Amino acid sequence: MTDYAELNRILPRLSHAHATAAFSDEVAPLLVALWADDYVRRVASCELLESSVGQFSYLFDMTTERLIAAWGISQGKSTVARKEIATRMRGHPLANGGTYHRGHAIAHTLGGSTDINLVPQLGKINSGPFQALERLAVSHAGALYFTYWLYGPGNSQVPVGVEQGLLMPGATACTFKLATFGN
Repeated sequence: MTDYAELNRILPRLSHAHATAAFSDEVAPLLVALWADDYVRRVASCELLESSVGQFSYLFDMTTERLIAAWGISQGKSTVARKEIATRMRGHPLANGGTYHRGHAIAHTLGGSTDINLVPQLGKINSGPFQALERLAVSHAGALYFTYWLYGPGNSQVPVGVEQGLLMPGATACTFKLATFGN
């Protein structure tokens, strides 16, 4: 599990009024550095690329062609119609059946797209406990939501686990919720 203790120097002083700037200027770069350091320790050879699609950012390994992390600030419930998303998903090799789903690093309801945002995710996690923090992120516009995907040795496209987090600014401080799931 990633050591998020360094967030403690930022979160206690992070009020709602200063959250957006702090998330982009301090918190996101810190998270990316933590994830990159952790990932590089686990993987023999990698080439990491940071990319953005819409309001969300992604850390991707070009060598193994897999998503490492996704993060962004919640804008509340997405207005993109599910029909539009379903059309783009049609024909994807992982359906929402069997052992693995075509899980989303950033949920549809938050505005997560398809393409780079898709990760093989255990159906029992994707359709179960993973949704709790996604729903909380949707209901807390202005919060920073993230997923960090953990991979085992080798080049498998299937993560062995995921760390899912939400940083919710309050009146005077920021609350940090973290859930970790095996995959």
